[in-house]
Amino acid sequence: MNPPARPVITVVGGGFAGTALVLQLRRQAALAHAEIHLIEPRKYPGPGLAYTARRPEYLLNVRPGALSLYAEAPGHFTAWLARQPEYAAGVPEFAPRASYGHYLHEELAAARAAATGPGHLCCHQTTAVVAPLRPDGQRTVLLADGTTLVSDCVVLALGNFPPPPPAGPDHRYLHHPGYHADPWAAGNLRRIGPDEAVVLIGSGLTAVDVLLALRQDGHRAPVTVVARHGRWPAAHGPAAATYPNFYPELATETTVAGVLAIFRKHLRAAAAQGINWRPVLDSLRPNLGQIWAAWPLAEQRRFLRHLAGLWAVTRHRSPPENAEAVDALTAAGMVQLRVGTVREIEPAGHDLRVRVRPHGAEGNWLVAQHVVACTGPLLDYHRITDPLVMSLRDAGHLTPDSLRLGLLTDAHGALRGADGIVSDTLFTLGPSRRPAYFESTAVPELRQQAAALAAELARRFGD
Repeated sequence: MNPPARPVITVVGGGFAGTALVLQLRRQAALAHAEIHLIEPRKYPGPGLAYTARRPEYLLNVRPGALSLYAEAPGHFTAWLARQPEYAAGVPEFAPRASYGHYLHEELAAARAAATGPGHLCCHQTTAVVAPLRPDGQRTVLLADGTTLVSDCVVLALGNFPPPPPAGPDHRYLHHPGYHADPWAAGNLRRIGPDEAVVLIGSGLTAVDVLLALRQDGHRAPVTVVARHGRWPAAHGPAAATYPNFYPELATETTVAGVLAIFRKHLRAAAAQGINWRPVLDSLRPNLGQIWAAWPLAEQRRFLRHLAGLWAVTRHRSPPENAEAVDALTAAGMVQLRVGTVREIEPAGHDLRVRVRPHGAEGNWLVAQHVVACTGPLLDYHRITDPLVMSLRDAGHLTPDSLRLGLLTDAHGALRGADGIVSDTLFTLGPSRRPAYFESTAVPELRQQAAALAAELARRFGD
């Protein structure tokens, strides 16, 4: 394929993944003349859903040194924080998520301002509706505002989709004023009165944030948290603790049991040195995708069935102050964690009735004025109703994976169609690539994907 004289690259999604990709595209000399379009419905591109919340109690769950947009400059975000007036007294160990959103927006704004000459970067505050393939091999991206972008390459950086309804088949509760499907929606939690009972579905990082927000708002009534495995996220340990990487011992392991056996051996060796499990797990961070990819499908399915819940609370941790706050609320009787699954939710006047079923038991009903969904995102692209995803899926241009984690791609993130053929014009990065990496949501993984994809697009479409 001969590169176009002036390539047009359209990136759909302006959260972290899309922002990181655009910034890396602007760094490619071979794409200096490219026309780059970023599609993002929010007013300010960059923060996305994860970093838009303005509440100061919502903290990043990673220290600043791991959050630079640029892998070769690990101190970039830390240095940016140090220049902000609110941190004149010192950079916090865990900064507010809103600060990170501001950082992303500023970096993107600087790239837009610097995009002079033959190439340019244009942001569109809207959504993409369809992107059909043209006879000449390009794609026509139709935006909700009526704009059309004839593009040589379209990249899906769609991030996470909202979780599906937690209970059914009766979905009347979805329209009840006390049901909160999106805890991040502006002002949503402030509709909860201080003396109104609350049920949270899920006990992950989102539930922790909701509890902190309620505490900040002066909430006094009991909060019941319902979780399948009844675990809170683990807290971060000291930053200085380390353990040597032992991936070479795992490189030939193709079973979950084999990996676990070696991991447990190193847990024992670390414990003998006074080192806890956190540095042992963190030492494998660069190799998590390789470990996952080495497992055949049956082993990946085994991991998802038996260990994914434990993995989520150990790998994705809370800032220590957040974990301490949850412990204090629990000790004071303000929060009760119940093990089980939510089977039904029924409107009952101003209240909501929630049937919780513990493992192996019939379950019982809870009554609360508010129910907040804190479950994980919808990953199954068979069920996603975004118009662009639906149109590409119906046309056979994207294929959900059999584990329902994301999309099938080649090694570069090019989408694999229903016919098995890899696209020359459709790419993706971010959570949609969980089938390839499993860990495909955190900054270190996403910035690596962005840099690699930008280099690949420069090779294909650049000078």
